[in-house]
Amino acid sequence: MSEKVTSQQINAVLWQAADTFRGKIDSSTYKDYILTMLFIKYLSDSYKEHLEEYTKRYDGDQQRIERALSRERFVLDKLSTFDYLYSKRTDSEIGEIINKALERLENENAGKLRGVFRNIDFNSEATLGKAKERNAMLRALLEDFNKLTLKPSVVGSEDVIGDAYQFMIERFASDAGKKGGEFFTPSMVSELLARLVKPKENDRIYDPTCGSGSLLIKVANQVPSKKVAIYGQERNGQTHSLALMNMYLHGIDDAKIEWGDTLANPLHLEDNKLMKFQAIVANPPFSLDKWAMGFAGEGNTDEKFKMEASLDQYKRFEWGVPPSSKGDYAFVQHMLYSLAENGRMATILPHGVLFRSASERAIRKQIIEMNLLDAVIGLPENLFFGTSIPACIMVFKKDRKRKKIIFIDASSEGNYEKATNQNIIREEDIQKIIRVYEDYETIDKYSYVASVDEIVENDFNLNIPRYVDTYEEEVEVDMGLTRLKIEEIKKELLNVEAQMERYLKGLGM
Repeated sequence: MSEKVTSQQINAVLWQAADTFRGKIDSSTYKDYILTMLFIKYLSDSYKEHLEEYTKRYDGDQQRIERALSRERFVLDKLSTFDYLYSKRTDSEIGEIINKALERLENENAGKLRGVFRNIDFNSEATLGKAKERNAMLRALLEDFNKLTLKPSVVGSEDVIGDAYQFMIERFASDAGKKGGEFFTPSMVSELLARLVKPKENDRIYDPTCGSGSLLIKVANQVPSKKVAIYGQERNGQTHSLALMNMYLHGIDDAKIEWGDTLANPLHLEDNKLMKFQAIVANPPFSLDKWAMGFAGEGNTDEKFKMEASLDQYKRFEWGVPPSSKGDYAFVQHMLYSLAENGRMATILPHGVLFRSASERAIRKQIIEMNLLDAVIGLPENLFFGTSIPACIMVFKKDRKRKKIIFIDASSEGNYEKATNQNIIREEDIQKIIRVYEDYETIDKYSYVASVDEIVENDFNLNIPRYVDTYEEEVEVDMGLTRLKIEEIKKELLNVEAQMERYLKGLGM
């Protein structure tokens, strides 16, 4: 029996493959090539192992072998396998050969892979450079991946591949800073959101800004049977492709991930109305500028364009049109309008949404008066890739019975782990947040359950320090004792100076 390959071994090879591009191309770009190659390698090795099994089982009967292979999750022909690409690694047209292999792979698996690779070009001079350097990079990439064996019998569990893919996405997000952080929510923050919405069997789970899909996968993993329906939408074409591959590598073949602008063109519809979901999670881009330009009409570049509620056919902005430079409440309203009657929703937002005035106050007022907001949770600073600002989580529920809102301040020391580059919320921190949220209890300097009347008195301002007092009184200083210590220090200083003087005299100075 062959020795199992571990996630750590796969990760080491993948990060080594990244060295091929590092310093030549921005990591927010070269991630697409590495993650796509991982996907191809896994499909190829799986297909090769099944071919070996069926060849042995059917004693070389080609017709029966091909019939069995046609029933596999993915179908490959020889010209779209990794082994074929590796055999052509020194070909002067290797970039085009890879592109054609991806096209064949899409065509052979049109039901699953149509359009998955349309945003990646292995023959791009603009991205990968002129032929000589481009071919050298692609040859090195193929040689690095040839060191990996990803056959199911060697990998053991599909989760190993999915975890490796997830690991690389997170590493790229960290490595690329702001550019990379756009498409990834740190793992433990995703875990917190997933537990807050408590998905159940047969729920529809939705992320309107799904990035690479990692948050959706975390939510799906909360349901042991995995019997859930996954929906997402992503505006960035390359990130949309990553999300689809991420789903397949986690064994989720029926996720419906759409490509497009969720606000101007939501693509999950039923009877020409927004589809409804039982669990919604999101980490939308913070305070997105020009979020409404998709409503301006094709070719309209008028910077004076003013969004009006009437321009949205789905009537999502009747509570108020968010400022043109801050799209936070545009996403919140879209999600609330997409929430089923028994739905739960948790979204990450900048703190400004809690207290900014004008139209955002009007939207908050409507949300609170309709009794949709269930919790406001403050997170530590420096948790997210690309921004050090602290964020918060707003939790919403339909059909709420209680007329109160819990505020939790999980941002103070002791409620997270401090790290050099990026702070981390730990399992114990998540458990504390979930426990306090579920118990809906006031804890000194950590949480406060506010009545709607209190919030009205505060003019619908939800700023957490208005409700959770984290002020630590300064320890009283004993001035008498302090004076004595100062006198002692002065005496010690005089003794040291006298000794130094003796040393200097002894040295004749």
